[in-house]
Amino acid sequence: MKRKLLAVSLFVLTGVTLCSQSGSALSGDRVGRIDRLLQEYVDDGRIAGAVALVLSDGRPVYERAVGWSDKEAGRRMTSDTIFRIASQTKAVTSVAVLSLMEEGKIGLTDPVSRFIPAYASTTVSVRNGGTAEIVPAKRPITIRDLLTHTSGISYGTQPDIAALYEAKGLGPAAGLGWYTADKDEPICTTMETLATLPFVAQPGEGWVYGYSIDVLGCVVERASGMPLDEFVRTRITEPLGMKDTRFFLPTEQRDRLAAVYASGSDGRMIRAPEGSRGQGAYVDGPRRSFAGGAGLLSTARDYARFLEMIRQGGALDGVRVLAPRTVELMTTNQVGTLHSSTGLGFGMGFETTDRYGANGMDSEGAYGWRGAYGTMYRADPEARLVVLLMVQLLPNATDIRTKFPTLVYQAMLAMPSGARRNTTRD
Repeated sequence: MKRKLLAVSLFVLTGVTLCSQSGSALSGDRVGRIDRLLQEYVDDGRIAGAVALVLSDGRPVYERAVGWSDKEAGRRMTSDTIFRIASQTKAVTSVAVLSLMEEGKIGLTDPVSRFIPAYASTTVSVRNGGTAEIVPAKRPITIRDLLTHTSGISYGTQPDIAALYEAKGLGPAAGLGWYTADKDEPICTTMETLATLPFVAQPGEGWVYGYSIDVLGCVVERASGMPLDEFVRTRITEPLGMKDTRFFLPTEQRDRLAAVYASGSDGRMIRAPEGSRGQGAYVDGPRRSFAGGAGLLSTARDYARFLEMIRQGGALDGVRVLAPRTVELMTTNQVGTLHSSTGLGFGMGFETTDRYGANGMDSEGAYGWRGAYGTMYRADPEARLVVLLMVQLLPNATDIRTKFPTLVYQAMLAMPSGARRNTTRD
């Protein structure tokens, strides 16, 4: 029998044990610890508010909205508050790329220059004694390099290259490097400019976090013949019922968007400024730059549907987005120890947990990531869990993203039997 995801809006979880039919149980007494943690961070002024959501076998076993969506305006946080999810966009764009791979329109070993000719000849900034030297790349950057963050492309904030990037409207000129919502040009124009700048590592030789997935957003546009926002909407979000996930918010819904706060020097949150390092141009901006690496807005419920599709092997509620083997590619470490030597890897869109204990109490085979505005998520196929925490805090000096999943796992007093990765349910 098909289960509709997120059919219940809010749970009161005190003194009971909640579980899905075949998933993981959460002890009511221990769930109270999660409630207290979230409320303490609000009461102490470390965050304005949060939405927390846990699914077990696709069903919500914990959902809580606490604090304020906009404290100054007197708007309470609700379960349908919309958040800037920043780098959580990367997984969505990676799915878009891999769906085109499944159609034969993109190959993992294709050079990026097949779609963006400006990448036919790129350069790398390397240290030579006490100075930086710009040298040619040893080989072309491939689609696989971009998906795994082994292209050598950073956000352009390193001292040796920051001035070059800033002069072209990137790096320090783009908020903290990744912000393009205020640009009045298509993302492909921005990514063609990026190709003229030096990168920080040779292709395939290091794990470097940066504009790689933004480049892939342009690749999606070139390979599909449609703007990235239209591709994401028609191929991913609409089919999955993610009605509140988009790059820019309709003006009539501006009150649903949570305000951005920042951790102050004393650890207490303050309202972030307008502009690229704060509220951003997600309502009143030019609406032309669809940033595949950091541009989406979403809700906890919407993004949970996306993750549940991945956890179930590429399909949800009869809608198939990817094949199970493609999902396995996304969620298996593809970079060896380039990302981490302590048991974490990186697939094609997700950080992977390759050893129990490498990331809190994640099971081996779990995967996830986070966003610059303070959001985080993990999907744990062995435990049959999807775990999300949505806040808007930039910069975020708190440890709530570490503590929250730990408290979810400590509330599990029974492990599900027969769990397997990427179980398929059509």
